[in-house]
Amino acid sequence: MPENIHISTLDVINKLKRSCDIPNVIEAIASEQIITEAAEKAGIEVTEAELQQEGDKFRLEKKLATAKDTWTWLDKHHLSIKDFEKLVYNNLISQKLANHLFASQVEKYFYENRLNYEAAVTYEVVLEDRDLALELFYAVEEREITFPEIARMYIQEPELRRAYGYQGVKYRKDFRPEIAAAVFASSSLGILKPITTPKAVYLIWLEETIKSELDDKLREQIISELFAYWLKKKVQLLQISVQLDIDNNTEKELTSHV
Repeated sequence: MPENIHISTLDVINKLKRSCDIPNVIEAIASEQIITEAAEKAGIEVTEAELQQEGDKFRLEKKLATAKDTWTWLDKHHLSIKDFEKLVYNNLISQKLANHLFASQVEKYFYENRLNYEAAVTYEVVLEDRDLALELFYAVEEREITFPEIARMYIQEPELRRAYGYQGVKYRKDFRPEIAAAVFASSSLGILKPITTPKAVYLIWLEETIKSELDDKLREQIISELFAYWLKKKVQLLQISVQLDIDNNTEKELTSHV
C-alpha cells in the first residue's frame, strides 16, 4: 500500500462522474449564475459589514471558534480565502435575492396554504398485518400494553426503536395523505385507529397538534421554498453545455438539460 498518493483535478472530475454527482454539480453551478445575474438586474448589493456578519455567522454554524479552526477547515475543503469570501457572498446574495423576490408574497401564500403548515408530533409503528394492528390498538385502549412497548417489539431499526417510533414535528404536507387525514381529523390525543395504506398499516400515537402560525421562522421557510421552486424552474429552462476533460489530451462536450 503506497504511503503517498497524488490526486489531480482530473481524478476528482472522474470520481464525480462515476459517483453520478455531475448533474447535481452542474445544477448548482447554473443556479449560482442565475442568482448572480438576477441580483445584478435587481440592483442588489452586499456591503462589507454584511459580508463580515455573514462570515461570522457561517463560522459559528461550522463551529470555527478560532483562526486556526478556520484555516484547518479551509485546508480540508481546499478553499482559499477568496474562495471563502465568494462562498459567503453567494450565500448572502442568495438570501437577499430570495427576500427581494418573495418577501411580499409570504402572507398571501401562507393564507392560501395555511392547512399545509399545521403540524403534529407523532410516534408511529409500521406493520404489515391489519388484524395485528387492530389487536394492538384495542390492547392500548384497554391499557393492556403501552405504545412504547409496542414500538420496542415491532420496530426493527435500532435508532427508531430506541425513540419509540418518534417522528418529530411534521407539517401536514409531510405526512402521507391517508395519515394526514386521520391525524388532523382527530379530536383527541393518544393512539389512533390503524391507518391502512397501499403498502402497510400504521399505528400512530398523536402526541400534539400545532396550529399554523406565521412567525419569523415559518416566514423564512416559505421564502426559501418559493425561491427554491423559482430557481428550479429557471434551471430547467436552460440548455446547458458542459465541457469535461476525459483524459489529459482530449475533451468531451456534452449538451444536456438539467
